[in-house]
Amino acid sequence: MLFDVTRGELAGIFGEGRIATLPAGAFPPAAADAEGARLLQTVGVPTGTLLLRQPGEDDGLLPLVQHVVHIEDFEEAAEGAGDWPVIGWLLNAHLALDPVSGKVHAFDPDEETVRELHTDVSSLVQVTRRFQRLLEAFTFSGDEEADFERLDGEVDRIREETSSTDPLPFQDDETVWSAVGDEIAMGQRFKGSTPGACEKDAS
Repeated sequence: MLFDVTRGELAGIFGEGRIATLPAGAFPPAAADAEGARLLQTVGVPTGTLLLRQPGEDDGLLPLVQHVVHIEDFEEAAEGAGDWPVIGWLLNAHLALDPVSGKVHAFDPDEETVRELHTDVSSLVQVTRRFQRLLEAFTFSGDEEADFERLDGEVDRIREETSSTDPLPFQDDETVWSAVGDEIAMGQRFKGSTPGACEKDAS
């Protein structure tokens, strides 16, 4: 694992009721024993920014990539990518786990692109934790200019600290995590009334 992520740490920050996990039986046999699958079963991710994919009601399994997108439209997809389990949803991208490499890939059905988003699932958990913690811990003082300068600095810190260990989540401005960071830096995604939230609601 690139990052040391534990259930106890997440529970201490967000509470047990705010951690989502996936059942062991939701993964196809080829992925069931993968380290990333075990992390999603035992550690989980905080709810909010990232949505974990729910297993199907009929078979209790996660959908495969080929069930949620037209895999033939994704020219850059690796061989066998259609059989990867879809573990979550972030913005407009399906997140899929490659059980062999352990990497998390983002499939954008609108752009018909697929990108490596995380080197492993611990990185996915860590970035989600950092952004969700920022959304819940940051306080707006009323000095809008100073607040947004401080907020922008916090988002940059998350980018830098993550990239020093895993360069994939913020490798350029086009990744879905870069887009999430930009939204947060503009004051969006916060609960309650913030300058950015008001602008977003009014649009």
